[in-house]
Amino acid sequence: MVIELSIFGIITGFVSGFFGVGGGMLLVPMLLNVGFVMKEAVSISILQMVFSSTYGTFLNYKQNKNLLKDGLVIGFGGFVGGFQNGFIHAIVSNEFLENFFLMIIIFSIYQIGTSSPLGNETKKSQNKALLFLIGFLIGAIAMSIGVGGSVMLTPLLVGYLFYNLKDASSLGLFFVIFSSIAGFISLSVIGEMLYYEGLIVGISSLIGVFIGIKMKQIVHIKNYKKYLLILNSLILIGMVYKMFIK
Repeated sequence: MVIELSIFGIITGFVSGFFGVGGGMLLVPMLLNVGFVMKEAVSISILQMVFSSTYGTFLNYKQNKNLLKDGLVIGFGGFVGGFQNGFIHAIVSNEFLENFFLMIIIFSIYQIGTSSPLGNETKKSQNKALLFLIGFLIGAIAMSIGVGGSVMLTPLLVGYLFYNLKDASSLGLFFVIFSSIAGFISLSVIGEMLYYEGLIVGISSLIGVFIGIKMKQIVHIKNYKKYLLILNSLILIGMVYKMFIK
């Protein structure tokens, strides 16, 4: 299982770095398909996100130092919201979490597909209270389903606040640091964290993160949008297969 988890980590790290996501939307289905139940997959995913998001944000910061101000506001909201994870995790079923995850993927595909990847500086909203509220709500929801929140945050920033798609993805990965640390603490307190498996995946993911961010810098933004839609579509197919066919 160590080899499988390491491979999962590298793949997830690449996706995390390239798309600016925590990687849970890819890692959770992979873990489910090798025998882990939803809550176990969530705990492994959260620990992996602590590694990949921290390293990925460091690399993104070296390229663009202007995103930290908005990122800190959203991230702090996500950190506070992430502490609600333990409560949510304790009262809902694995089936509910899987169905909710499916709805989020569908929303992400629709919103990114219908929005411009270039953003709009004249319409762009940087209201601090709104950014904090968005962060709080996403942090509370995302950690309960084992995703970092970027899968929800990026389409919101692009579709409703008119951020550039690549900037939104960088903010999304920065957000994951806060939400994943809060989720990690929350699950550790209630005794549902799988440390060994999470460390294997998390450490392995650093290799993929480095490669993914280098590739992101090269790809044209219009092609970047297409790749993001393809990723979400593949994850949607995988979840539908796991839930309704397998």
